[in-house]
Amino acid sequence: MFIKIFVLIAYFLCVLSIGFIARTRWKSTPETYFLADRKLGTLVLLGTMVATNFSAFTVFGTSGAGYRDGYAFFPIMGFGTGFMALTFWILGRKIWQVGRDRGLVTPPELVKELYKSPMLSFLFALIMIIFTIPYLALQPMAAGYVLEELVGIPYFYGCILVTLIIAIYTLRGGMRAVAWTDVFQGSVMFILLLVSLVLIAKHHGGFVMANQKVMVAYPELFSRPGGLGKYTFGIWFSYILLWFFCDPMFPQLFQRFFTAKNKDNISRIMLYYPFICTVVFILPIAVGVFGRLSFPGLVGKQADRILPMVLTMISGDAMAALVMAAGLAALMSTMDSQLLTLSSIFTRDVVPLLKKKKSTSNITGRIFVIFLSVAGLALAYKPPATILQIATQTFTGLAVLFPTVIFGLYFKKVFALPAILSIVCGESLLILFYLKWISAGMFLPVVWIMLLTFLVYLATHTILMWKENALKLFVPGWIQNPYFYILTAIFLLAMDFWAWGKIEPVVMGIPLWMVYFICLSAIQTAVMFVWVRQD
Repeated sequence: MFIKIFVLIAYFLCVLSIGFIARTRWKSTPETYFLADRKLGTLVLLGTMVATNFSAFTVFGTSGAGYRDGYAFFPIMGFGTGFMALTFWILGRKIWQVGRDRGLVTPPELVKELYKSPMLSFLFALIMIIFTIPYLALQPMAAGYVLEELVGIPYFYGCILVTLIIAIYTLRGGMRAVAWTDVFQGSVMFILLLVSLVLIAKHHGGFVMANQKVMVAYPELFSRPGGLGKYTFGIWFSYILLWFFCDPMFPQLFQRFFTAKNKDNISRIMLYYPFICTVVFILPIAVGVFGRLSFPGLVGKQADRILPMVLTMISGDAMAALVMAAGLAALMSTMDSQLLTLSSIFTRDVVPLLKKKKSTSNITGRIFVIFLSVAGLALAYKPPATILQIATQTFTGLAVLFPTVIFGLYFKKVFALPAILSIVCGESLLILFYLKWISAGMFLPVVWIMLLTFLVYLATHTILMWKENALKLFVPGWIQNPYFYILTAIFLLAMDFWAWGKIEPVVMGIPLWMVYFICLSAIQTAVMFVWVRQD
């Protein structure tokens, strides 16, 4: 027990030290505190993008899904999240350009600048805050699971401890500290997830042997629709669509586009992203699959603890503590970014509506960091569902913002009304689905919600343009590019209905259909590389 505590204390001290070294001045400008002076290069930007997006959901929610559903969850995450990198080109570069030219700091400021509507900007900010707080709460939840399994700290005390550490270096350090701790914690997450998979596979006779054992006992984990039979074609399509629309709308990821040193940095991280997603997501999912051999019979939220449970059982104290640091790294690197971004939104987009004056100080933002930390803890106190269920609902709420952003960036003339109506209608429909007043049928609610938001926006926009006698067809350059259609074909090929229900043939212990998705991600990267080079 002493060794576990020593390792964890050493890890926490490392993170705090990096945050202290990379800190900003206490009275720094908002641009310095929130955006690190817009000077993040490719390596640091990639590190903070990856670490920010790969949260407690990646380590604990994904391993839990691997335990419950098997390898059916891998392409949804590995390919689906990697394919989302296309939005770095479509949205990210344009967001960076507008943000740099007009001195913008937050996502709602971009919307206000594009639409000239304080009401729309406030609504956009409100939606981002409301739907990010539950996602933020997933991080202390996972911390509580880790520390309870590892050193016996009561669940909620573990939540408080990790939240306190994150709040300290975020309050003091700002974006520069968050970015550099993200690079460190992202590296730790990947290395130790890899170590954890090696340890667990070795415990069961190696990667191939472990898969063979699971296949004999639980063959349903090696085919679609998965262990619980829920990954039907409709659900599969829904999740991949959800990642594409929601991920760039995560406020912490959206704001990262403003921090890039130049546009080429964003192009480069787009190329690396699919490979990183493929490698990172297969690790916790395989851990969850192998966990069935050691702890059969876990249900619901219990499965989200499979990683700390297995490692505590099979490895020594020091290794168990080190590998658990991977989970802490993932959740800390996301929560610090969420705290920082939401505090910037509160400072720049909410407070000015009350004071009628934009703040030039970051003190209010630092205070809001404390408020958000407490709010996240309050939601983590008694989690209502699994990490995956909570994430799916909050992600859908953020995806509703996508039409407002993409049309605002590319339409030559925009109106606030279509954006407001699309957001209000989309979130209203989400509430109806949440209350189970209507059914989504074979899909997740996100399919119908996004269809409604796009239709409402385009229909209202068309009517307003027609009234002004300004109806004109405008096609962005990327839609006219042939590489965009090749990437669209790759997305359609990911709907591999012909492989549904199949396990054989097996390659290195995994089904061939998994290798197929790894190849799709590689082809996607090659196509994007040629596109970037040509541009």
